[in-house]
Amino acid sequence: MEELDELRILVQNGDYEAALALIDELDAMSRDDKLTKIESYMHILLLHCIKQAAERRTTRSWDFSIAEAARRIAKVDKRRKSGGWYLPTEELQEALANEYEAALRRATLEVHAGLHTPEQLATLVDRHTVLTVAWEHIAAAMQQG
Repeated sequence: MEELDELRILVQNGDYEAALALIDELDAMSRDDKLTKIESYMHILLLHCIKQAAERRTTRSWDFSIAEAARRIAKVDKRRKSGGWYLPTEELQEALANEYEAALRRATLEVHAGLHTPEQLATLVDRHTVLTVAWEHIAAAMQQG
């Protein structure tokens, strides 16, 4: 990673102000990467929660996908050495809510064999309930991990 080489040079040259600025940039990049991964797993989690709500049934595959996505969210969000979490609860819940519409659009391809538009599907499921159920899966995975 060229940023680390640049950081090494800045420290060796005693340019600590620029080194600290680069550290802040690296921290922001890492945080963005974690959020992108978490959002991807949230999408999968929400997709299957929406399918369960719309079809009023579940499958072992959906249950597994939900549990695995929640586990991976907790794993990515967990700080390895210092403990704690990268994203506080409020930010995770906000990210989950922000991902809902994209998951709903994708679910239209799978629920009832693609029969519904996003608007129609939105009337079949309660957004608040789906988000609550999804969050409960994430919270449970965070407690285990």
